[in-house]
Amino acid sequence: MENKIKVFENRQVRTSWNAEEEEWYFSVVDVVAVLTDSVNPTDYLKKMRKRDLDLNAYIGTNCPQVEMRGESGKKRKVLAASTKGVLRIVQSIPSPKAEPFKIWLAQVGSERLDEIADPEKAIMRGAEFYRAKGYTEGWINQRLQTIEMRKELTDEWKARGIERDKDYAILTNEMTKAWSGLSVQEYKELKGLKKENLRDNMTNIELVLNMLAEVTTTAISKQEQPGTFDENKAVARRGGKVAKNARTDIESQLGQSVVSPLNASDKLALEIKAEEDKDGKQ
Repeated sequence: MENKIKVFENRQVRTSWNAEEEEWYFSVVDVVAVLTDSVNPTDYLKKMRKRDLDLNAYIGTNCPQVEMRGESGKKRKVLAASTKGVLRIVQSIPSPKAEPFKIWLAQVGSERLDEIADPEKAIMRGAEFYRAKGYTEGWINQRLQTIEMRKELTDEWKARGIERDKDYAILTNEMTKAWSGLSVQEYKELKGLKKENLRDNMTNIELVLNMLAEVTTTAISKQEQPGTFDENKAVARRGGKVAKNARTDIESQLGQSVVSPLNASDKLALEIKAEEDKDGKQ
């Protein structure tokens, strides 16, 4: 299952993509929250099921418990419904948002199927997402490259038998600390981040160094095919060390650290910072 957050009218809806069924599953509680604006959507759903026995029977039969991330970032099983299931639930909620929500559901589904058929469309949508948030074109181009490199790395880790999200996080942490000198959590603290994506808050130079660490880790892993988790950790550290050497060379030219406290609160600076450093030291 691939977990993602979708947004409907600035409200978050947790989703999970079932690759075998080629179907999105949506958190039922999130759907209820969006359509009703209830301060307690869980309680609202319970009352709905008591009132509407047909709906209760439908949910009991057709809505499985699916693992999704909560606000804390931890995964837990929540009641989920496919697009068809959500449309059935919507019928029982008197809401002026029902029709636009149905259109949104159809769009979410079609976009995913389009991306499977043509991966380039996923890249284009990613670019549109970052443009809408105010990032510069130069930064966006760099970020999209890092997304592709990250996917190649996680695919390689899967081939090496790494499956749990926790293990991906540990390997990423080893690699990040090896090149930046900071754990992922320490890096986020430096940038003043909490739940935000670290890469979305990196400068151009930081993105390049992180990408170098990931590309190198992928290449070493493909060549050596580590068989244990500890061996994968060692490979991640070696990949990170290559990027650390590059970082050291860059910093010797710039005369300052490239591990930056800048974050996406000043999106323009994420690109300009790198250019200013280069211009000032030439």
